[in-house]
Amino acid sequence: MRLSYQLVWGLLFLLVGCASLGPLSPLVPVERALVYQPRPFPESDSLPENLPFEDAWFEAEDGTRLHGWFLGHPKPRAVALFCHGNAGNIVSRGETLKILQERHGLAIMTFDYRGYGKSEGKPSERGILQDARAARAWLASRAGVEETEIVLMGRSLGGAVAVDLAAQDGARGLVLASTFSSLPDAAAHHMPWIFPSLNMTQRLNSAGKIGNYSGPLLQSHGDKDQLIPIELGRKLFDAAGGPKQFIVIPGAGHNDPQPEEYRRVFDEFIASLPPAGTQ
Repeated sequence: MRLSYQLVWGLLFLLVGCASLGPLSPLVPVERALVYQPRPFPESDSLPENLPFEDAWFEAEDGTRLHGWFLGHPKPRAVALFCHGNAGNIVSRGETLKILQERHGLAIMTFDYRGYGKSEGKPSERGILQDARAARAWLASRAGVEETEIVLMGRSLGGAVAVDLAAQDGARGLVLASTFSSLPDAAAHHMPWIFPSLNMTQRLNSAGKIGNYSGPLLQSHGDKDQLIPIELGRKLFDAAGGPKQFIVIPGAGHNDPQPEEYRRVFDEFIASLPPAGTQ
């Protein structure tokens, strides 16, 4: 009988906990392989068509060279940084960027975490949070705004990255989609027998951080999300202070696109944000 990869991982965790040994645990690479699933950048003929992006090259604090895309706007309603999920790279987010620029009037940037796409290095919790901070600094310089005037957006894993930035430094607004309260909470939904709250080294404890952010929050979640159940989204939302709004997307799974109803709410959220320079 062949054991599934998830079951093998669970059994190993019971024998040797990652957290108990910290970075010395032999299971750290296995854990990170499940959390972070990067893809290399595709050939040029696979790039999105009619996407007027500008390549962004910048370095994280530790010197890791990173890559992203920036789409400007002649009269942006807001400048936003979009933090994507745990799989793939920025290429698969091309349609999202186009909608945010054309439909919603944003100057928008996304980037690949270390090890994703053209970005160097290997992903880790500490590393991807560094990467986001460097991306925000590049965007602020390019758009001519203060870092705290940037709207932070994050989907799935990227929601935790955006929360970390907002909680530490503030933001003009915070927009989250299909994200979780913490990585151990998400892991416990699928594999409670590995005791993730004790064993995982990658934590991304958004629920423990978001209370430090007092600005506007717009959060959405599909009620049929089987990867990150909506209850984990609500747990995060309940921990947030300040003005906030939670949008349930009926019938939506984890990777389903945002419907027109959400687009209208998002437009209203952007319109309601305090003017740049007042944060």
